[in-house]
This record gives sequence, C-alpha cells and structure tokens, in this order.
Amino acid sequence: MLRVRGEDALSFLQGQFSQDLLPPGVRSAAVYGLWLNHKGRVLGDSFALVAGPQEVWLISYYSTANVIRSHLENHIIADDVTVEDSTAGWQGVSLGAVAAQAQWGDRLPPPTTFACHENGFLFCGRRGGQANWEWLTSGPPPPVPAEASAVPDISAARMEQMRIAAGVPAIPTDLGPGDLPFEGGLDTVAVSSTKGCYLGQEVMARLRTGTIRRRLMRVVGKGPPPAGLPGPLYQGDKKIGELRSRVADDAGGFIGLAMVTLLGLSPAAPLSDAPGSPAMMHLGASQ
Repeated sequence: MLRVRGEDALSFLQGQFSQDLLPPGVRSAAVYGLWLNHKGRVLGDSFALVAGPQEVWLISYYSTANVIRSHLENHIIADDVTVEDSTAGWQGVSLGAVAAQAQWGDRLPPPTTFACHENGFLFCGRRGGQANWEWLTSGPPPPVPAEASAVPDISAARMEQMRIAAGVPAIPTDLGPGDLPFEGGLDTVAVSSTKGCYLGQEVMARLRTGTIRRRLMRVVGKGPPPAGLPGPLYQGDKKIGELRSRVADDAGGFIGLAMVTLLGLSPAAPLSDAPGSPAMMHLGASQ
C-alpha cells in the first residue's frame, strides 16, 4: 500500500504507469497496470485508486513496496510528489463474487472504480478467472460479512490454484525484470493501446506489431511439485524454459506457470526438469 500525494501526484504517475489513470467518464478510478523500465521490462504491478488529482493509492499483491517506491522516487525531479509506504497500517479481506454480492449487492463498485467503505476501500481484484473484490481498511481486519457466513473460506493454497489455473501472473515471480508484459499475456489487461508518453511506451508500441518469442504458459504435472523455483524445463535434451510457480492440485499432481520459448517448441511433447529425465509435466493452455 503506497500513498502518493502532492500537487503533481496524478500527472507524475501518468508518466510512469502503463495504463490511463483517468479513463473517460470515470470518477474514483481503479486501474490495474504495470511499472516498466525504459526497455519495457516489468518491474512491478499494482492497482491504482485515484482518490483525486493530488492523491493516488497504489496496491499490489506481490510486488514489494520498496521496489515500486524506489522506482517512482528515482524519477521524481521537480515534481511536488511524496510517496509514503502505508503497508503496515492496512488489513484486508478478499471476497468472491457470491460473498461480495451477499454483503453489498447493488452497492458493489464497477470494475473500473472503487468505493470508500469503513475507513478503507472496496475494489475489483485479480485473484483468478472469476470476479472478486478486495476490502481493505486502515483499522482492524474487516469482519467476515454476516450475510456471507454460508460461503466457505478459501485457503491460500486454493487461491493459488485459482490464480495459476486462470493464468494470472504473480509479479515479479512469474513475470519480472527480465520479461515483457506481452510475454505474460498482460497486453490487453494491463497495457493501454492508446495512452502515450509513459516509461516503456515506445517498446510497447513496437511489440504490438512485432513477434513474441516467449510465452508464459500453464503446465500440468504428476506427483509432488518440483522443489526449486525458478526451475529449468526440458523437452528431451533441449532446455525450453523455466517453471516460475507451482501449487499442488486436488488429484495428486500440480499445476504451474512456466516461461517457455516458442522457437522449436513442441506443444504436445512432455516436459522434464533435467535433460533426458523422465517426463513429469506437459503444457496446458497459453496465457
């Protein structure tokens, strides 16, 4: 949780973020996007909640506050902007669509906006393939909604299954400083195709007419998940990529996300974690 404030807060972040922070016709915008370097590589991601022209909250599941804060402060020159790490003062609950609907009904904010609620924020998140909402407060942890008491809790492992099954990259674990947004399938959800003048924008424009040589893909495996991450992936004796994340499934195996090269890839061929080793994985759908 980073709080960015100052007279130039919004204009400064516009020049850094991969998405437009002021979509047409939207007030209290909630936008998901990326922080890129000048080569278009992924440094971090976040939701940006635009509370006003002088206040924006940046919220990320996996990217650390230090990385994003340092990146931003390195680009502040003469701007009236301060970046405050408020992570320690916040608590949150992730709610699936059923639980959120039971609690708020028609008061749920649309995906492009957020609502202020009980000293905090309510906005649409990215936990998996289905809609969910994040409820964050600066006080004690929000109580489980009474109206949603019949909805079962979701474990951290189950949430990770949902994320990987939906191909949602954890940044920087699955997609990081050596990778491009398009390689992780984030070109349509995290990178504006119309916004200009932000860090990495020229590279993004070239990629839209170019060729991607690597792709983050889902893998399905047998037996216990591999221990080390990131771990190499082979087809026979040829290294074709690396496993970035994995979680046990409900059938005695595991699912994961892997960055693989598309050059010479045999999509139907099995995978192993060492050259010439017995196959233990195969590719699922690309993201």
